Amino acid sequence: MAIREIIEVPDPRLKQVSVPVETFDDELKTLVEDMFETMYDAPGIGLAAIQVGVPLRVLVIDLQPDDPDAEPVACDHDGHHHHHQPTKKEPRVFINPEILDPSEEHSLYQEGCLSVPEIYAEVERPARIRARWQDLDGNTHEEEMDGLMATCLQHEMDHLEGVLFIDHLSRLKRNMALKKLEKLRKAA
Repeated sequence: MAIREIIEVPDPRLKQVSVPVETFDDELKTLVEDMFETMYDAPGIGLAAIQVGVPLRVLVIDLQPDDPDAEPVACDHDGHHHHHQPTKKEPRVFINPEILDPSEEHSLYQEGCLSVPEIYAEVERPARIRARWQDLDGNTHEEEMDGLMATCLQHEMDHLEGVLFIDHLSRLKRNMALKKLEKLRKAA
């Protein structure tokens, strides 16, 4: 197990489209273990393989529902509670995920991203989806999702297409977010 480096904007790799997983082997299992370790360490609630520089269609999500202070989506960087309870709660792996039947009804969540540190913005997405994906053994699953899980899965799946949550914002809001990030980096 190893914590891998999370790449951040404007790394061009975040814009590439990830390729499907074809071999369900030990290398894939190691990647997924490392992704969980990296995500919990950050801490965050979702991570796509491309965020650790691997352009494969692999996502890990753990909403860690007991944490009252977690950000609605992705990364709460002061994360006090995560460190007191580093327990894995509901780790889930999605390989080659697809979305079927997105609802016409949309929901709005404040989202963040480990690759766009400390920036949060409201993003509108279908409130309910049906998802289909494979597990580490290559078996196919289907599930109806709503609420935070639906939002988080869609957010992570965007990464597979080279899309970040800030790409859903107006150009003005996106530029403001990126300027803010630059300022935060200079201050650090």
